[in-house]
Amino acid sequence: MSITSAATDKNVLARYSDLDQGKRVMCEYIWIDGTGEGIRSKCRTLDQEPKCAGDCPIWNYDGSSTYQAEGSNSDMYLYPVAIFRDPFRRDPNKLVLCDVYKYNKQPAETNKRAACKKVMDMAADSHPWFGIEQEYTILDHDGHPFGWPKNGFPGPQGPYYCGVGANKVYGRDIIEAHYRACLYSGVKISGCNAEVMPAQWEFQVGPCEGIEMGDHLWVGRYLLHRVAEEFGVIVTLDPKPIEGDWNGAGAHCNYSTVQMRNQGGIKAIEDAIEKLSKHHVRHIKAYDPKEGKDNERRLTGFHETSSIHDFSAGVANRGASIRIPRNVAEDGCGYLEDRRPSSNCDPYSVTEVIVKTTVLNE
Repeated sequence: MSITSAATDKNVLARYSDLDQGKRVMCEYIWIDGTGEGIRSKCRTLDQEPKCAGDCPIWNYDGSSTYQAEGSNSDMYLYPVAIFRDPFRRDPNKLVLCDVYKYNKQPAETNKRAACKKVMDMAADSHPWFGIEQEYTILDHDGHPFGWPKNGFPGPQGPYYCGVGANKVYGRDIIEAHYRACLYSGVKISGCNAEVMPAQWEFQVGPCEGIEMGDHLWVGRYLLHRVAEEFGVIVTLDPKPIEGDWNGAGAHCNYSTVQMRNQGGIKAIEDAIEKLSKHHVRHIKAYDPKEGKDNERRLTGFHETSSIHDFSAGVANRGASIRIPRNVAEDGCGYLEDRRPSSNCDPYSVTEVIVKTTVLNE
């Protein structure tokens, strides 16, 4: 059975998108579902343009349809926490990122933001900065990597990373559209590039301080899925989408505190690495939604990864758990890169455990 994209004519939609909507505003509420990876959304009309998340009312939805509740007690609640411009409907319409709470006002099991926010508030004096490199793979509707031969494989890895040319990169239009959507929305996107495996790409978000990292990366992911939807392709965050001699996908986390960024900060970086070395197992469990089982397919010690079983660190070493960039070692201050988080990680969990270990000493 062949699988085809249920595509529609965007030129027809454009006739309606240009209609005057009056003073009312469309607000797309966005949240994380019960898988800890899936993004859901639905739209609500507000009578006036919200200026902050607090201007948006608490809403609810059917949690039995998102793997978060039983049908007999299915109401889940959306608490707006961050607001962005909507690049699809344009101004004054908004994207509203939400926390999910249960009927008893407790955070849903996949609401990692609530715990992360508490940790970030406790560590505020250290001004933790993060930048996450989100790798992903573009697929056709049949699950095959976009642009790959249907009955075989492209040539071996080598020419694709940061490549140029139709025989080296696949899907650049999607990446360009996503970049502009992020800039318009206010997501702190800082770059993008083609990755080592063909049809694999990366966008970077940051620097962001504290809880902002998770907020901006989740909205960046939402925008990526929406843009891909319009192009009729699928984005996967699977850490090892193709078995064999192909690179996996990660979400390398660049991290620093004010002490690390100041002159002589290399000492604070080395101290943080020492603390991280003592909590390797805890971090591995926090770095993918399946507590290490997804990352196990990726962190093999090959394809620019460290082994999931061992902790390591080194200057300019992309085969280590923690990389100190060469310029940081030379400058004596800056940041470290944790290369262990998987591409499908929850950035709230990643940033929370890093700060817990290195700042709060928990």
